[in-house]
Amino acid sequence: MTDEKNPKPLTVDIRVFMLITVSAMAIAFGVGVAMGPTAAELAMASAASSAASSAAGGSKLPKVHSVDVRSVEEAKALKGDAAELLHEPAGQHLLVDIKGIEAAFLDSEERLAHAMVETVKGAGLTMLSYHCHKLIPMGVSCVGVLLESHISFHTWPTEGVITLDLFTCGPNPLIPVVPSIKALFGVPRENDEIVTQWSHELRGFRSKNKIPNKDNHNYALLDHDSDLSQMIWSPMDCVYKEQVYSGLTEYQRVDVWDVVSLEDQPSQNDVLKAKLEPTDARWTTTELVQPTRYLFLDGVLQSDNTTHKEYHEALVHPAMFAHSSPKNVAIVGGAEGATLREVLKHKTVESVTMVEIDQQLMDLAKEYLPQMSDCSNLEGRSDNCFDDELLNLQIQDAKDWFLNSQNENKNNNLDVVIIDAIEPEMSAAISKDLYDKPKLWKSILDSLTEEGILAIQIGYAPTISDPKPDVGYNAPREILFQTLESLPQVEAMFVYEDSHVGFLVPKSFLIVCKSNSCRQRFYAAPEDLNMEIAKRIVASKDNTGSLQSYDGVTQIYYQVAPKAWETIYCRREPTPFECDYRHLDFGKGIYEFKMDAPADEQVFEIVADDQGTRVYSKVNIPKGSYIMAEHAANSLQLSSKAVDNLSASTDVEFAKFVQDHGHDSASKGSARRLVEIGASYFLRIADSKAESNVGRWIPPHPQGRRPKYSPVYERHRLSFDVFMVATKDIAMGDELVKYKHMWSEE
Repeated sequence: MTDEKNPKPLTVDIRVFMLITVSAMAIAFGVGVAMGPTAAELAMASAASSAASSAAGGSKLPKVHSVDVRSVEEAKALKGDAAELLHEPAGQHLLVDIKGIEAAFLDSEERLAHAMVETVKGAGLTMLSYHCHKLIPMGVSCVGVLLESHISFHTWPTEGVITLDLFTCGPNPLIPVVPSIKALFGVPRENDEIVTQWSHELRGFRSKNKIPNKDNHNYALLDHDSDLSQMIWSPMDCVYKEQVYSGLTEYQRVDVWDVVSLEDQPSQNDVLKAKLEPTDARWTTTELVQPTRYLFLDGVLQSDNTTHKEYHEALVHPAMFAHSSPKNVAIVGGAEGATLREVLKHKTVESVTMVEIDQQLMDLAKEYLPQMSDCSNLEGRSDNCFDDELLNLQIQDAKDWFLNSQNENKNNNLDVVIIDAIEPEMSAAISKDLYDKPKLWKSILDSLTEEGILAIQIGYAPTISDPKPDVGYNAPREILFQTLESLPQVEAMFVYEDSHVGFLVPKSFLIVCKSNSCRQRFYAAPEDLNMEIAKRIVASKDNTGSLQSYDGVTQIYYQVAPKAWETIYCRREPTPFECDYRHLDFGKGIYEFKMDAPADEQVFEIVADDQGTRVYSKVNIPKGSYIMAEHAANSLQLSSKAVDNLSASTDVEFAKFVQDHGHDSASKGSARRLVEIGASYFLRIADSKAESNVGRWIPPHPQGRRPKYSPVYERHRLSFDVFMVATKDIAMGDELVKYKHMWSEE
């Protein structure tokens, strides 16, 4: 019986339900397609809707404003033959950021477009068209299409900032456009100042075979690796950089720039001028920093007004003090006048001949870098170094001057010649012939006295990872070195470098001596050199001292060339003989006499009798082993002057000991005597080399004399003067015997 209050619900098969639903949807879709609009009708309706919305001001996209200026054909016709230069796959890219600009200007499409068009016109470029967007709520973005490439920018009116980039494929330099961009876009807002940052980069792949042409104002500088590009053009993070001068002389391109880098801090002069208190925040900002002024020749950094004293002191004074009394000096190059200034600091100087080919460069240096030739603080010198009565200025090519057979300086009357020209690896047209002409160098050396000194600035210092010296970047310098080594007038050559003279990497220098006597003065003790400085350098009028950086301790730094010089030298082919002795052979034994050790622990026995003192070996010592190395390393070093003083003193016994147990350094001209004060002086000395079994560590050079240039011999000169080895196997019980002349063999 059915319950009427709770009737049983209907049940429907789910499969039937899904079939009915899907069928209904398919029928509805088919009817809709058949009766609806076509695709074309939909597109027309969408376009009409967009137009109506735009007319009503309802679009959310920025309005586009496009202007066609001229066609490509018209532009190419306007350029003429210059249009063909646009096809090289390379270009210049100028990036400029400016802040502190008026907001209304940055939000005005019309004013910004006008500035863009004027920028292009002023740069000598060709506008084809430009396209600007007025942004919402504020700001403008524009792109200008050029025959040469493009210009574009974006603005932030509220922040007062615009960022702009200009890319061109043509030959016109873009650096001169920077002031125009600043003037056209740098509309200052109230109570603010314009701040500009910019960077110039080279893009793409340019031909390396183009010959520099003076008709192209940018001819020598389109090079990623130039100092001008790396130091000035490329960095964006400069607080201030302004071109002071750029132009061509008859011989080279000259650029002068003022720069303040972001990391610069106030100098001592800046601090004193501003009277900074210890709590002043400006100690660590650039606010008080005076710009550094840089001089570039053909893109190569030459000098700056903050480190020019350090650089020119490093170039001049090691050579001047390597001579006992330089009276007649010649300078090759040095148009800035700073090399002349340093030479005039020597009281001994009686004449200075300066041979400079570029009169225009000298005039520019006087105008833009007057501190370089300032001698006003030197007692007895003219206010301007170029006006000094000791100067004999020759405006001509130095090659012609030295090679001229009628030249009065051919009669060996110059004491020092200083070459202050562009370094050899730059191979600039103005100076490249200076470095690879044996006849010229012979003529220069012939102009020197028998004690004459030649000083040369030889470019950036090598690194320990450089290849062998006769290939790559350093090859021109190696040609110079080998040329000088081949000349019979040369007796000694020393390299040194300084990392504190204002360049990106350490700068290197070469001293060439016609006599080995210069070695004694080049390796002078700091106290001796400081005494010479006090005697020979003219006084300063303000009593601050005439030398800023150079002194006896600085010379110690120059006396040991960094290891990179030795490493590169030893990559010569064939490998120089002495390169096998750059360090002790750790595979060899070291046999020491231990002063405090008991007899049973000693390897040597010292026996004294009526015939003298003798040393015997208590063990077998293989050939090549080091003999008493610790004692040898503690040998007493005395200058020849000290030895003479001892001989003249009343201490006759000590003077005799120095004479009997000492030997002169094998480095000719060093005037040093090494005295054995350890157990090694007990070894018997034999007249016959065959009788001896102990000799010096480095054997005599196979060629019978040491090389004129060898960083190995110079760096290890003291080690080569004291360390001894077994020259044959020494058996237990054998006496150790030294050869009488072992230290005098070259």
